[in-house]
Amino acid sequence: MTPQPKDGPTAGGPTATTRTTAPRTPTAPQLSDRVLTELTDALGGAYVLTSKTARMNRARVPAPFPMHRWSERVPDLVVMPGTAEEVAEVVRIAHAHRIPIVPRDGGTGLTDGAVPERRGIVVDVKRLNTVKEIDTDNRTCTVGTGINMLKLNEVLAPYGLIYPDDPASYPCSLVGGRIGTSGWSLIGSRYGHSRDLVLSFEFVLPTGKIIRVGDGGDPKVSKSSSGYQLKHLFMGHQGTLGIATEATLKLYPKPEAEFSPFWAFPDYDGAYRCVQRLAQAGVATFAGAVLFDEWKVDYLRRDDEAYIPQPSDVRALVCAVAYGNEDEVLAGGRRFLRIARDAGARYLGDEISHGDWAARHDRYATPLHGRTRAGQVAPMSWHCEDAAVNWTELPAVRREWHAIVAGLRERFDVFDDWGMFCYTSADTGVDYLTEIDVGIWEQELDDAAWAAWVDAKRDIAAVALRHGGSISACHGSCREGEVDLVPMELGGGYDVMLDIKKALDPHNIMNPGKYGLHRAYGEEGEER
Repeated sequence: MTPQPKDGPTAGGPTATTRTTAPRTPTAPQLSDRVLTELTDALGGAYVLTSKTARMNRARVPAPFPMHRWSERVPDLVVMPGTAEEVAEVVRIAHAHRIPIVPRDGGTGLTDGAVPERRGIVVDVKRLNTVKEIDTDNRTCTVGTGINMLKLNEVLAPYGLIYPDDPASYPCSLVGGRIGTSGWSLIGSRYGHSRDLVLSFEFVLPTGKIIRVGDGGDPKVSKSSSGYQLKHLFMGHQGTLGIATEATLKLYPKPEAEFSPFWAFPDYDGAYRCVQRLAQAGVATFAGAVLFDEWKVDYLRRDDEAYIPQPSDVRALVCAVAYGNEDEVLAGGRRFLRIARDAGARYLGDEISHGDWAARHDRYATPLHGRTRAGQVAPMSWHCEDAAVNWTELPAVRREWHAIVAGLRERFDVFDDWGMFCYTSADTGVDYLTEIDVGIWEQELDDAAWAAWVDAKRDIAAVALRHGGSISACHGSCREGEVDLVPMELGGGYDVMLDIKKALDPHNIMNPGKYGLHRAYGEEGEER
């Protein structure tokens, strides 16, 4: 085990009641020859996949997975439609036969949104990957939702434009998945997050009807006061309300310059104060600031992929990021350096700073990290629980979250604390994406360890709510554990969610089992 830092968490932990979650056996639909024939007629046999390999490859996501219960979550088949009309026909078939259907985009999500908990049909949208229009005058593009940001920006580069949605999973997450999760961007303090960058999108409802939702009437209009703002309803639904097939996106000029300084601190408190000063400095090119605590520094110190050398006296790190015109970035960068110097920071230098920022996506693409155990390396998968937390509450949340993970480590040797970071969600530092990273030795999981993990996730969510935060600011809250507290966070709004789900998806076919929305139909499928 990695030693706890000297100023580690205090004993005690959260006050949330823990409950053990028993293993669940999802409903396993039996797909008839008639259904297979209808799907084959709609798509062609090459795009209806029934092999074990095709199905198992689309049964999980990078988040730690109860591998000892893998067979419960393997879909009955996979389809790969190539047009919105084909998606709609697949949904109509599923609706008619009451078959669960789960959209899958890049499969990079960390809250099991693309995992078929009740089997059925997985709709893989990767063939919907066409760039349909680049409008340089209005600075928009229209794309199929199966394209990822890396490929899209390669296409946009000759026009001097970018689509600045920048998740950690940037090279492999797809536009459709960003819509389904209402994704969070690493440079969102400068350009906004997915909800801000997607102007409109085409959407297939659970009945197979195709609609278009956006900020206005025309797909490229960014503001309307002519009715309900339906775009936000259909973002962050984790596939429970339908499937996005096409999107119109905002574009920005490719920045002339970027600056991403990293600073080291001898203690957490100094770094904590500094990150808020950077966020509130009013620098126009500010794209974000992040604080790494001592647990995270300890992890970076022993992780082979870390690019920052960490002397033993370093207890916290802060990074700021700026994008924009060269003269503005230079001026803002000088202000950042002055603020950090006055806060007692030590600048790590240009090579280290820019090298680590440039590698920000690499660590997501390599989810296995080692931990020395009994002289051997234990391959551990990375998982993170996230919340939106106001700056004033960060120290308390940090202490309580680390205490929860410490309790897990004492009981089960399959868990490890990989530290926390806090990242600005806006250009004023009003609240922070707050994330604790946990290593999990998946191959050694059993029902007892998995149940303990589910309880810990529930407790982590309870801490966030108790300190005035949300359960999630990025990944979603539809997995075992934290999902139990979604009604507590949303209050009366949760009943409205149930009503909307029942009205739009009367047979509960669209990604059933997520967000606790089965409550709209009764515990065993009856109406409320």
